[in-house]
Amino acid sequence: MSLTIEKFSFGVGDRFAHQAKAQLAAVMKAAEQGVEIVPVWNKSNREHTTIGSVPQSTRDAADAACKEMGWEKSHYVDADHINLDLVDGFLPNSDFFTLDVADAIGSAASSEDVAAFVDSVKDLIGSLKIDGIEEELNISEQLITDTANKFLKAVQSAGEIYRYIADKKGEGNFITEVSMDETDSPQTPPELLIILAALAQENVPVQTIAPKFTGRFNKGVDYVGDADQFEKEFSDDLAVIAFAVKKYGLPANLKLSVHSGSDKFSIYGPIRRCLEKTGAGLHIKTAGTTWLEELIGLAEADGDGLALAKDVYAQAFEHKDALCEPYASVIDIDYAKLPSPEEVQGWTASQYVNALRHEPDHPEFNPSVRQLLHVGYKIAAKMGDRYLDMLVQCEESISRNVTDNLYERHLKPLFVS
Repeated sequence: MSLTIEKFSFGVGDRFAHQAKAQLAAVMKAAEQGVEIVPVWNKSNREHTTIGSVPQSTRDAADAACKEMGWEKSHYVDADHINLDLVDGFLPNSDFFTLDVADAIGSAASSEDVAAFVDSVKDLIGSLKIDGIEEELNISEQLITDTANKFLKAVQSAGEIYRYIADKKGEGNFITEVSMDETDSPQTPPELLIILAALAQENVPVQTIAPKFTGRFNKGVDYVGDADQFEKEFSDDLAVIAFAVKKYGLPANLKLSVHSGSDKFSIYGPIRRCLEKTGAGLHIKTAGTTWLEELIGLAEADGDGLALAKDVYAQAFEHKDALCEPYASVIDIDYAKLPSPEEVQGWTASQYVNALRHEPDHPEFNPSVRQLLHVGYKIAAKMGDRYLDMLVQCEESISRNVTDNLYERHLKPLFVS
């Protein structure tokens, strides 16, 4: 029997592998309200390299948390943003693979492959009416060709990665996600349909797909963009997926995935309305949020915990250019609004917490501080045992913040009545 992802799945990052129980507690609170959400622990190779951890540590932490908490439903471990160069280290311990084909987007496939693909989907040409989309889709041969030139090579890359994993783990023994969000502009409904047709031809049993949406999905802060436009795009994408599943025989449970979905409060309402209207599923990733809750918990504990949190900020401020450079496309930090380390050194616990905790209407909330610390986990990694020992010492305040954040700010508005 093939591994099949459930209707609602929630990707959680755990940079230092100490918060799996607290994360699972949020999912269990939702289950108590009658909403089944399966946790997916995701950690990329870049995060492992930065922390100095190995993929097996994510599996060990997830499995141990589920056993200790008595969670007998599904849980998964995601080899996040994986390609052929990186996949081997994740094969023994992952059962969910996010295929990252960003490098191939925009690289043209062979002219023969493009021509053959265009010929194979010519029945799409014309005005196409899809249930759930108000206007008809106008699809021309030129549009199919242009879309194939941009995305067919990426789809072929996804097929290559999928077949490599299937050869090692066996078909049906893992969940496949395809990431198409790292491109210059959002896919239109016709483009998404063409991409799905290509995935079907590549025989990739994709169960979740991450397209690019309008707006900014910056790390750890709210969505920046037109929420009404997002809602239309999200709704149209759901309709395209439902149509493609029937037309091309893709997995019946294929669902949208929202990457960098943590803290995108202004689109949680639109997402929920679309899910309730259509009955569709969702996968959403919230990597990075938990690490910030660790800092909040440390600060809230006061004493040595607060001192450590202040030190993390001071070093992040000092190395801000190097920390921000790899994430330049997904952060918008106003350096002028970053307080000096000397100022932060004089903060009380509540001042630190209020600056960092994501309550956008709080007068002390500082989104630039939050984004800097979001990408500053490398600082804590370099502290080694000093940081890890403090996580244990301040476990009560940290775990409470981790659970409350995931449940109250994420799961409730998205899924729980």
